[in-house]
Amino acid sequence: MKSLAFTLGELAERLGATLRGAADKQISGLATLQDAGPGQLTFLANPQYRKYLDQTRAGAVLLKAADAEGYAGDALVVPDPYLAYAGLSHLFDRKPVAGAGIHPSAVVADDAEIDPSASIGPCAVIESGARIGAHVTIGAHCVIGARSVVGEGGWLAPRVTLYHDVTIGKRVVIQSGAVIGGEGFGFANQKGVWQKIAQIGGVTIGDDVEIGANTTVDRGALADTLIGNGVKLDNQIMIAHNVQIGDHTAMAGCVGISGSTKIGRHCMIAGGVGMVGHIEVCDNVFVTGMTMVTRSITEPGSYSSGTAMQPAAEWRKSAARIRQLDEMARRLQQLEKRLAAVTPDGDASSEA
Repeated sequence: MKSLAFTLGELAERLGATLRGAADKQISGLATLQDAGPGQLTFLANPQYRKYLDQTRAGAVLLKAADAEGYAGDALVVPDPYLAYAGLSHLFDRKPVAGAGIHPSAVVADDAEIDPSASIGPCAVIESGARIGAHVTIGAHCVIGARSVVGEGGWLAPRVTLYHDVTIGKRVVIQSGAVIGGEGFGFANQKGVWQKIAQIGGVTIGDDVEIGANTTVDRGALADTLIGNGVKLDNQIMIAHNVQIGDHTAMAGCVGISGSTKIGRHCMIAGGVGMVGHIEVCDNVFVTGMTMVTRSITEPGSYSSGTAMQPAAEWRKSAARIRQLDEMARRLQQLEKRLAAVTPDGDASSEA
């Protein structure tokens, strides 16, 4: 594989960074503060890693101006080192780039439309009426269902499944094992027997969305399930039928969103969060890990439920007290009633 290398001067120019050091120094990769070697670039974004800065062997470090003061090594000074690292990471990405064309083992319907610049991998299936845009990569063993659309610049890893009538915008990345457009969990109960409801909607996904491995997005029962522009979904997330997710919202792994829930823009949903169905979450909400959201959220801010970790012995004591809360509340009500009965006008302070 061809070696990738850039001078510090070139990297500084790309970032608009202030260079402190040798402009001609060669940088051939990225690494952590602890692991970086002389030919690698690293970054300091989290203050808890400040202790590693003086010991790093990195060829150069991305630093804020305050952290660069007193640092003896070469540095690129930027307002946000983590954001700068994110931008430079693409320069050193060694992910293989598929060539245009359709692999001989792929199965493509006669009426499917595939842009000549697209890449269709081995054993992929493109069903009737599907449309694949310019510079799209469809990995091995992917299935693109009937009438589904993959917009320009999309990248589907091996074994992604799009059911029928799924529409995906531009530059969407979907990791292996994801299933988009599966049938939603819809049943009507008839005297104890569940009768299936046909899921006749689809899924519409905006531009610049990323969907993690083994995440599922169910199709709508009537209208489409909607994923807005710039949404980022981690691995193993469950998005039920008719959910709507606003632009630039991000969700960490193992989140579960029940049917017909509407989530606003610029929200952050941490790992393991669950949301009941038919509620709304407004814009700019942060929900901490393992929270169970049981009602609508109408004000921006941070929300949590459950208890934080503590030593097991302490947790057992706390759990025992929680079980006693109902009885304690009843006893408190009884004491308040007794106190009110012996105090003029129910005012305990009058006896003082």
